[in-house]
Amino acid sequence: MSGLSTLKARLKAGIAHAQSLNPDPPARSEDEEFQEIYCRMKGISLNSPGPAAPAVPVFFHSVPSEDDALRLKLREEARAEFLQRRSKSLLDNEELKGLWTLLDANATPTPKELPGPVSMATGSGVVESEQMIGYEAFQKVAKLAGPKCQPFFSPVVFAKLLHQDPHGRISVMAFFNYVMRKVWLHQTRIGLSLYDVTGQGFLREQDLENYIAELIPTLPQLDGLEKSFHNFYTCTAVRKFFFFLDPLRTGRIRIQDILACSFLDELLELRDQDLAKDVQESNCELLKYGTGTLTPVFIERVFQECLTYEGEMDYKTYLDFVLALENRKEPQSLQYFFRILDVRHAGFITAFNLNFFFRDILQEMEKHNQELVQFEDVKDEIFDMVRPKDPFKITHQDLVQCGNGDTVISILIDLNGFWTYENREVLVTDTPDESSAEV
Repeated sequence: MSGLSTLKARLKAGIAHAQSLNPDPPARSEDEEFQEIYCRMKGISLNSPGPAAPAVPVFFHSVPSEDDALRLKLREEARAEFLQRRSKSLLDNEELKGLWTLLDANATPTPKELPGPVSMATGSGVVESEQMIGYEAFQKVAKLAGPKCQPFFSPVVFAKLLHQDPHGRISVMAFFNYVMRKVWLHQTRIGLSLYDVTGQGFLREQDLENYIAELIPTLPQLDGLEKSFHNFYTCTAVRKFFFFLDPLRTGRIRIQDILACSFLDELLELRDQDLAKDVQESNCELLKYGTGTLTPVFIERVFQECLTYEGEMDYKTYLDFVLALENRKEPQSLQYFFRILDVRHAGFITAFNLNFFFRDILQEMEKHNQELVQFEDVKDEIFDMVRPKDPFKITHQDLVQCGNGDTVISILIDLNGFWTYENREVLVTDTPDESSAEV
């Protein structure tokens, strides 16, 4: 017992000695707490008398998880505030009208020594008057136009629009169109960003559908479109975007790519698609597509590789099918067809794959009493056209780089495409040559 008492006494003495050496620090004020946290964030040392070495700033912030409601709300409000500020910095219609008035009033007149106003010849040979503006007048308008217009009145912009004018002037209309195009791009960028849920510069399929669905009522060209067809129109537009801008099927596309492509300009032209088409297509119905010369084995492979519901193809999958067939030269279409041809999912196609599809071409030729060809000859011609790195395998990259990928596809899946290729010399001979026509 005496030993235990001695141990307790020594332990208490040790604790007392430690406390005497390290007394509790005095309570700090809120200002001191804030200064410490602030300096830690900025990479500044509180103890060093001089400035500390610059710290690497934080350049990546992970997206808050769905459980973190507070950070998600903060991120959403911050993005909304930022986009609102950006929107207010753009020129509105009244400001654009005011800019046009200034440009029109300060246009540089034609020098007296020239025999008349400066003119621009159109493609039809008709000569039209064109207002021009010199750099001094350009700078004058910049001062009068206001702060929102300043980014457009730079020397770089003026130099880009300068085209063969002997007096160093640019077209007023060309400059105004440039300003309107820039404003439209920024407005569209902000409009698309409002549907970017994560704020990372991407749109998912649902996001783009929401954007186009809300865009339709603002398009006067679609006033006559029945509301029952709005979903079909939206689906058609979205599939075109994703087919060409998301060939790897990641399920999202960059807003920057949407702005860079011409699809937004062509959005109103999508009415040529058959919007009243049935939502689903069966195997037999798809055989009748186009001229009705697609082979049964190709259609069967389409249904195997693409998403279907109880043997029927939904409208989105059908649109992918149509876009691929109507744009066979595009790399995205070649990737679509390569998945169909690669029956073994090996990442390449061989003579086996070519024979697998070409057998149906031979059967169709026999039905139409056409002279049959040897598969070996067709196989050699295809490999000669593609010129693959491996003489026994054709990869997707080989198909794209050879420049004849669309021809190879047509030979293997479409009787009419094969007939056109087989008779290409006859068709060229039958085409009238205007240079050799008698006068």
